[in-house]
Amino acid sequence: MTAHHAAHGIPLRRATAGRRTSGNATIHQINPAAAPAESAALPSAEFADAFRGHAGGVAVITADAGDGPVGFTATSVTSISADPPLLAFSISDQSSSSPTVRQAESVVIHLLGSSQLDIAQLCATSGVDRFADTSIWSRLTTGEPFFPAARTWIRGTVIDRVRAGTATVIIVEASHSGASGSAADETPLVYHSRTWHHLGEHSRVD
Repeated sequence: MTAHHAAHGIPLRRATAGRRTSGNATIHQINPAAAPAESAALPSAEFADAFRGHAGGVAVITADAGDGPVGFTATSVTSISADPPLLAFSISDQSSSSPTVRQAESVVIHLLGSSQLDIAQLCATSGVDRFADTSIWSRLTTGEPFFPAARTWIRGTVIDRVRAGTATVIIVEASHSGASGSAADETPLVYHSRTWHHLGEHSRVD
């Protein structure tokens, strides 16, 4: 999994912020360079090592801003609020999906189970047409591309974008959700230390 699939955090330090608009969402600018010298950033390799040992649920995010579908695999999806229903994820500037996701007005977040490992691997592989196989994806009535086999999917409207270092944090208000027929029996897919895993009774800790 490449760097853009890891969770991106906003540095816990003072920063100057500005804002500009893009489509219907506001893009907030965070300037880490404004931090005082005594709070120097943790080296990127050390930061990556710290998160490598932190397991994350696996999701695939899809969007289409008018130039065709894109999708990428992420472990950075997090729930923010239940009322209103808000979630967030981050995407690296290095991701080929980044230009589309940063322009899209809506996205679909797929929360994957272990039987959808193939979808996770497909959308984590660079240099391939992730939508070449038309038998595994479709479009919602609202137009967004999605993978019907996903354990759970959430369609939402982008309400904010926050620039953070070399990534963008996308904040989404959920509007629709759905699940595959086997969702109730599906074991969640997780990513830990560069390896795919699944949760179940075998991994339960009491």
